[in-house]
Amino acid sequence: MLKIKPIVVIAALLFTVTLMIPSLLVLPFSEEKASGKLEEDVKEEEAPVVKPTGPAVEVAVYRTQQKLLENIPLEDYIVGVVASEMPADFEMEALKAQALTARTYIVRQLLAEERVGIPEGAHVTDTVHHQVYKSDAELKEIWGAKDYKWKIDKIKKAVQATSGQILTYEGAPIDATFFSTSNGYTESSGDIWPNQYPYLKSVESPWDVESPKYKGQEVFTVSEFESKLGVKLSSNGTIGTIIEKTDGNRVGKVDINGKVLTGKEIRESLGLKSTDFTWERKGNNIVVNTKGYGHGVGMSQYGANFMAVEGKTYQEIVQHYYQGIQLASSADFLTKIMAQK
Repeated sequence: MLKIKPIVVIAALLFTVTLMIPSLLVLPFSEEKASGKLEEDVKEEEAPVVKPTGPAVEVAVYRTQQKLLENIPLEDYIVGVVASEMPADFEMEALKAQALTARTYIVRQLLAEERVGIPEGAHVTDTVHHQVYKSDAELKEIWGAKDYKWKIDKIKKAVQATSGQILTYEGAPIDATFFSTSNGYTESSGDIWPNQYPYLKSVESPWDVESPKYKGQEVFTVSEFESKLGVKLSSNGTIGTIIEKTDGNRVGKVDINGKVLTGKEIRESLGLKSTDFTWERKGNNIVVNTKGYGHGVGMSQYGANFMAVEGKTYQEIVQHYYQGIQLASSADFLTKIMAQK
């Protein structure tokens, strides 16, 4: 029997192991593919395609100028609302907050059993009575070729970033109202409208003093003022006495020579920008100065933008203006909407 020397066996084993080492090193990584991550990072970022999350829900929008009904995919509708309701040059986090309010508002509207003052078959109009909506073609015309692309890309990114999210309170979509500029405080809903919602309470919004829409002024002749309000001013030169203030430090009620009017009634009758107003009589004129712009309930758009400038996220913004709310998935609500058809 041929004997093999131990040193020969050892040499043969070492040779075999040496040949196998490259394969052993490669095998654990052989199933991986190049991620392309580095390449993606250096490419120019493009706006995402806004895709629906959940069932393919459409919004029936009554186009007031065209006098026709248009069915618009939900996320496309939200893009058109955000583009119409908030300046595209606002901070991204503010635009995301606006996208959340727009989606929440329309989901709540789609779930409503009754829709008063809307043409048959419509869910909403395209006006401030609901949410202002402009189509892509209309936005191109308004913005012009120079600004259209960057503006629509930015807004689509904001909508996509919040896709599938809405704001809820105790498991139901909130009435996500918003407005331009506060007087330093938002209003409690019960001071403006019949319903008092626990999430629509007065909160501080000190950033709004920087808004270009913070101050306003209107001038009326005495006869115009009396006619619009249905009052007769006293002969002693006084106008009226504020007898009640709101939670948001606005005018609640005023006694004008024996007639009591709410701040809301006066704002609407005179076309004022806010219910935070003061007035004085100058000769045959009444000069009315206002602070803030809009009804004051919910999210201040300029306040949201200034919060974003300070580094606040869209989640922090909405949780400041809507008290005690949660960010929730819209999927179950959209499924319910589809089931109602």
